[in-house]
Amino acid sequence: MDNFQKEIDERANLALSNKFELLLFRLGADAADEKSELYGINVFKLREIVPMPTITKAAGMRSPLLGMANIRGQLIPVIDLPAVAGCTPTTGLNLLLVTEYARSTQAFAVESVEDIVRLNWSQVHTAESGVGSRNITSIALLEGTQQENAMALVLDVEQILHDVIPSVREVKEGDISLKNFQMKPGAVAIVAEDSKVARSMLEQGLKAMGIPALMHTTGLEAWEQIKVMARQAAEEGVSIRDKIGLVLTDLEMPEMDGFTLTRNIKTDQNLKSIPVVIHSSLSGSANEDHVRKVGANGYVAKFEINQLSAIIHKVLEEAVA
Repeated sequence: MDNFQKEIDERANLALSNKFELLLFRLGADAADEKSELYGINVFKLREIVPMPTITKAAGMRSPLLGMANIRGQLIPVIDLPAVAGCTPTTGLNLLLVTEYARSTQAFAVESVEDIVRLNWSQVHTAESGVGSRNITSIALLEGTQQENAMALVLDVEQILHDVIPSVREVKEGDISLKNFQMKPGAVAIVAEDSKVARSMLEQGLKAMGIPALMHTTGLEAWEQIKVMARQAAEEGVSIRDKIGLVLTDLEMPEMDGFTLTRNIKTDQNLKSIPVVIHSSLSGSANEDHVRKVGANGYVAKFEINQLSAIIHKVLEEAVA
């Protein structure tokens, strides 16, 4: 148990240096070119890998939902990941990746698991303009690993869950308690989120709160925008808070993660007054400890709009106190 906890702590500490670990797996032959691509998910979201158990299919359940599996006494929905990605397994669905995302537990059926590699977020690039799949959020370049000269397609699990398990599909304005958010006139929220569906939900939620926002797909894009607005504020002789009322960032993002973005803001004398809220599907005490270490003002797990609204209201109130 001590070694297991040590591994968890080491993995969590990677986040403070813009690094992470990626689980690599295969789903079978692609329908278009019959190649077997490498896919990846962040190891931090992985609870365990188990051999394919007996699956019970409920009436009315349709592909890509395979059914429910009993994993250590917990009934968990099983998603046919090759079916989602348009792949055909050559040896069958052999393993389940049991994952925890945004307050939910689910299992993804895959053909095989290849490796775990340690990467810098600078090795991961947004896939929005280069890959034609709504389920791929980024491309990880694997140079410097045993998977030499290879790349992995990083899945947008939030998009997959949004499509397959229709628990929360839209942000309803009526769900948000009316609050007076302490933002200066003309100031905006800077948002960094690589998942398309999460970005859309955040945009809807902030609009319902009456908070104007500039949306970005990576932490690096958001950081460059912040630096531009900081220069504008200096040239105009106004406070940065007249330009930026809030930064709302995911943790896992190509090029620069949310921890690094937050640390960049909070260690800059001209920017550190900007409230930062981290909004992530990565939950757990280790991440919340890191949120405190990098100086973020708030943390909320995806995606509950009332909790997000409450956290934003709280940090904005504290910023003017």
